[in-house]
Amino acid sequence: MGISQWMGESYDRIQQHGIKGARHSLRPVKNKIMSLSDPLFPPGESIYETDWDLLIIMDACRLDLMREVAGEYDWIDQVESIRSVNSTTAAWMRDTFTENRREQMAETAYICGNPFSESKLDSRDFSVLKEVWQSAWTEPGTVPPEAITDETIQIMREEDHDHVIAHYMQPHCPFLSKPELSRGKDLDKFGDQDWRDVWEQLEDGDLNPDEVWEGYRVNLCRGLNEVDELLKNVNADRVIVTSDHGNAMGEWSIYGHPSDLPLRCLRSVPWIETSAKDNNTRELEDWQENSVKADREEQLSALGYR
Repeated sequence: MGISQWMGESYDRIQQHGIKGARHSLRPVKNKIMSLSDPLFPPGESIYETDWDLLIIMDACRLDLMREVAGEYDWIDQVESIRSVNSTTAAWMRDTFTENRREQMAETAYICGNPFSESKLDSRDFSVLKEVWQSAWTEPGTVPPEAITDETIQIMREEDHDHVIAHYMQPHCPFLSKPELSRGKDLDKFGDQDWRDVWEQLEDGDLNPDEVWEGYRVNLCRGLNEVDELLKNVNADRVIVTSDHGNAMGEWSIYGHPSDLPLRCLRSVPWIETSAKDNNTRELEDWQENSVKADREEQLSALGYR
């Protein structure tokens, strides 16, 4: 976006929404200024720098949030942390799946719930790239964790891959347990609604921080409950549960997860080591039948990306 376009849109926002409109327009400026400090910090640790059979990504999961719920799951012994390579999914994909990782990528099956895979990944680089967001998009504008579980189980039971990545969308908003709090975007009224995601509403003071944290927490547990199912229905000696990035909730006046920011709440992500054994207890569902039709731009907007 050029400066003249930004100024025009900013003027319109301020005219319509006053101080909230001004704050919205200043967000990208503030984020860009803060991103200039990113090269001064450690670059982060690639997932390919360690050995694993199955890597499970909980999208946008803060380290402290994971530690808060860890005691509810008997397969979580300890929640360590690593520094992520970036602070938003698109940049994490760009900085993870790089030219020097081609050999490892070619041995990786990636079951992905995040629509950024379409622009940031090439299926030819992986042994399998299963873009579940294309077949299992449901209200309130996300991929349900059950779909990632089922697709991962099917691939791991039927095929042999050196590495498998299961990328769950939870706890990323919208929150499945609180659609009224973080509704995503209604595809039937796509052009006429509040475009602010939960983090922008929290920044504007329109949502209660405790209520947002509870929705975020329950959304993580919804995803981890499915991880629990996955661990009982596939065989993997070395399993890692981690995240692509965290979420800011006001640290340094940042909310959500802009790219290229060095903040600890965004870059220090959980790292859990466990294992999995197939007890064949899961009956798999065909998610194609339940999917809501939406194009990629609608899907990214539903997740709060513009």
